[in-house]
Parts: sequence; structure tokens; C-alpha cells
Amino acid sequence: MIMEVQNLSFHYHNSRTIFDDVNFSIDKGEVMSIIGTNGAGKSTLLNCIANLYRPDSGQILLEGKPISGMHLGDVAKVIGYVPQNHNAVYAFTVLEFVVMGRTPHIGFLTSPKKKDYDIAEDALKKMHIYHLKDKAYTEISGGERQLALIARVIAQQPKLIMLDEPTSHLDFGNQFRAVCLIKELSEMGFAVIMTTHMPDHAIILDGKVAILDKHGHLHVGSAEETMTDKSLSDLYGINIKTRFVEEAGHKICVTCPSDEEVEYNFDLYQKFEVEEGILNKEDYQWSITENI
Repeated sequence: MIMEVQNLSFHYHNSRTIFDDVNFSIDKGEVMSIIGTNGAGKSTLLNCIANLYRPDSGQILLEGKPISGMHLGDVAKVIGYVPQNHNAVYAFTVLEFVVMGRTPHIGFLTSPKKKDYDIAEDALKKMHIYHLKDKAYTEISGGERQLALIARVIAQQPKLIMLDEPTSHLDFGNQFRAVCLIKELSEMGFAVIMTTHMPDHAIILDGKVAILDKHGHLHVGSAEETMTDKSLSDLYGINIKTRFVEEAGHKICVTCPSDEEVEYNFDLYQKFEVEEGILNKEDYQWSITENI
């Protein structure tokens, strides 16, 4: 097992408990998507299991060893971390920035070798940004920086890759490409943990899903088990339905009118559209969902 999280709890100073009694494990080739509302603590949980924050209780085992007692360099050989935001300071080229991911594999006061640059260039090609390799990292767009961050962690060649909102700065096309790459990484044997605001991305990845609710409880299971209409509606506070789309080959999430809205609109519908053949509220609600 690459990582085991046991009874993990965390709270900020003089603040409510962010999460409590968190338990899960992840191994080679598995993907786990963490979903939750704004402020639920998804990034905080990721920072804890990445050894950036110290939990209040519980432990994290990395390949059977407590992560709290490991040297940072040894942790970096196993865990690669892509933060949600990264502020550039120096105008390194994109290639130089990505080759920094090789640091855990390069000796102290040793320069990167040709092999390291080859690995970095291959990572840039995987992210479709090889054409940016000679540009200054400070001069590319936010979305391009996000792709460069993912390329850097691929060049690091860890066993477990953690990504905090990896698609947050990407356009629609690059969001889809990034999700496909994450799936490809799992098929190559990497374990992947990511946070996301997009339930559809978790559905596409079709791995483990961890729902962090407003009470700080983490519910872990397969996408099919955890991402039900009820669990998603309860989580986000709106009426959500999941529907299989044949052209896409997977389910998608859609928002639907609430029961109160259906009641009100059906009353109006009865007055003006009864002759169209909708005879009851159940048929009416289903017709709305089917036409979304």
C-alpha cells in the first residue's frame, strides 16, 4: 500500500474542526477524487496528507512508514504535489521550471544531467506545452502555468501524485485533457489523489470518490456508490440528477427544479398545457429532467 490514512483529524487554532476520523488508503494505479463545497476543507485535507500541515490526531503511513518521521527528500521521492496556486518569483524558462521536479533524484550541489532534461521535455510533451519550453514561466498565462506545474510533478516521477484543483485555471478543452492525463497516469501505475469542484471529473475518472461533508466527515467509496442523486443534492444544496449520456459514454450531473418549483410550475402548466398530454406531476418532473 502506498498510503494509509488512519483516524486523521485537524482544526485551525481557535477554529472549528475541519475534518475528523478520516480513514482511507490508496495504492498503485488508483485514483481518488475529493469533492466538497467551498470552505469544506478539501485543500486542508490534501495539505495534511502531503505532510505540509500537522494533524491533531491520527497518522499517515507512506509505504508502511509514519510520514511524520521521514526525511523530506524521501517523502518527495514518493509524493508529488501540485498546489492550487503558485506565485512565480524568478523568470526561469518553462523547461528549467519543470526540470526542478527532478530535485529529489539529483545529488546535493549537482546539476541536472541530459537524462533529467529529457524527462522534463517528455513531461512537457505529455501536457501539450512543449512549444513553451523556452518561454519565461513568469510570462505565460495562469492556465499554462497550471499545465507546467503538472508537467513538473510528472518529471518528479513520484509514486503518488496529489493535485489540488488541477483544472481550476484551465479552459474547457484543457480541463478535459488534464482529466484524461490523470486517468492515463493511473493506468501507468501512479496513485493519484485530487480535489475538484467538478463532480463530472470524478465520474469520468471512475475511481474512488471521497465526499467531505459540512460536518468534516469523509465518505469514501466507488463513484457509483458515493455519487448518488441524494448525496450530491445534500452536498451542494440544490436538486441534482445524474443521467447517462450515450454520446459521452458516461453519466453527467445536471441541476433540476426543486420539488417546490415543480409544484408551482405544474400548477401553471395545468392551467395552460393540459391538452399536451402531461397528466401528473411525476410525468411533468420526469419530462423536465429528460429535456435538460
